[in-house]
Amino acid sequence: MEYYTWILSFHIVAVMSWMSMLFYLPRLFVYHVENKQVHAYTNIIKIQEYKLYAYIGNPAMYASVVSGAIMLYLNEGIFTSGPWIHAKLFAVFLMILYSLSLNHYRKELQNNTCEKSSKFFRAYNELPTLLAILIVTYVIVKAVSFIFTAIMLLLFIFTIYKIFTKKENNEL
Repeated sequence: MEYYTWILSFHIVAVMSWMSMLFYLPRLFVYHVENKQVHAYTNIIKIQEYKLYAYIGNPAMYASVVSGAIMLYLNEGIFTSGPWIHAKLFAVFLMILYSLSLNHYRKELQNNTCEKSSKFFRAYNELPTLLAILIVTYVIVKAVSFIFTAIMLLLFIFTIYKIFTKKENNEL
């Protein structure tokens, strides 16, 4: 346990790096889809998408998972500390799936086969925020509030609804 706080510090930095990719890559997808007819622009965006995923996001995801697994191993009894740890790990699992899905969409955009709209990617960009709110809350409070979780899910659904029903306005 003497190294636990060092591992925790590394874990927090890794998660911050991973989250930066989860927040920014879908925004690049929005710009990519909205400007797909401008090949000089999309060629640059493709490079940015690749480097963000391959050099920052994916390594940070693995660093987060490995350091988190080490902390779970060192923290005996954490699985009996309440349902919050199971809820947190489930949300982390969803975040890993989300991260892998971003690579799928990145490859489709790279190959010019992606059929998703910019509204889709705007809405999809909200998912890591929801998961981060749930994960951080479960860890700090060390409890799972079904009311809080339901409210967050309803806010997320409302946000997605607003994104898909918003009229296009191309003015700055």
